[in-house]
Amino acid sequence: MFIIGFVGAIVVTQISNVQCEPTPIVMYHGMGDTAHGSIQNVIDYLTQTRPGIYIVTIQMGSNSFEDYISTYFLNLNRQVELTCANISADPKLSNGYHGIGFSQGGQIMRAIAQRCPTPTMKSLVTIGGQHQGVFGLPRCFGSASSICDYIRKMMHYGAYLPFVQNAIVQAQYWHDPLNAQQYVDNSIFLADINNERSSKNETYRTNLLRLEYFVMVMFLNETTVEPKETEWFEFYETGSIDRIKPLEDTDLYRNDWIGLRELNDTGRLIRLSTIGDHLIMGLDWFQRNIVDKYLQ
Repeated sequence: MFIIGFVGAIVVTQISNVQCEPTPIVMYHGMGDTAHGSIQNVIDYLTQTRPGIYIVTIQMGSNSFEDYISTYFLNLNRQVELTCANISADPKLSNGYHGIGFSQGGQIMRAIAQRCPTPTMKSLVTIGGQHQGVFGLPRCFGSASSICDYIRKMMHYGAYLPFVQNAIVQAQYWHDPLNAQQYVDNSIFLADINNERSSKNETYRTNLLRLEYFVMVMFLNETTVEPKETEWFEFYETGSIDRIKPLEDTDLYRNDWIGLRELNDTGRLIRLSTIGDHLIMGLDWFQRNIVDKYLQ
């Protein structure tokens, strides 16, 4: 069993230029990544094209290795708690910020919007986020392959067993459509932030409705996230592993458990798609379709 001791500290990387003050951005990376891994090109692009921008990239732990390991083994509720505390303590974010979550970081940033209303998250952009969870694990290569093999064994053993839920990040947004009630009863993260329990947390809806825009990006040639439609809050029908239920047909939307229907009715729920595999996105497309429209 591959578990390391983890203190749970958080390091914030800050990038700024005092020439002007556009709205700050907080970024959260995905599984198997780090604060300055694959998202660094987006950070560089924004600092070059938006002089004076202040960017916070979330890193769990005191170094890149701990940050990397946290994407597999640090409880998501703890990650949200640590991030919220640091965002709240940052005076440069006191007037509000935009949130961008990449892949797994998408549902983490959404949880931050729902649980931590101060300071205000103005717009939320999730790029390949798994809002209805996953039912299948991504392909892993190189140094990550042994970790992925271990996680697959744990999922097969029992994704909803308490020790698996608490220890494995991916179990915390594992959504089994063939065992829907078991998912609702035992998911310690996703079922909670999607307000799927019989007792609803009304603050989740209130806080998400504070957003100016909630932008969700789905990758049309997705091979990592199963199903890809989860990136738009869509998922398999209960009891099926091949029929996708549109967002508008879900109880979550119809009953407006977290505010998606109201966001959509008021033109603030934005669903975008782009050709490409997971997180394969042109920076010019990012600029035209996201930055220019929703991150001003």
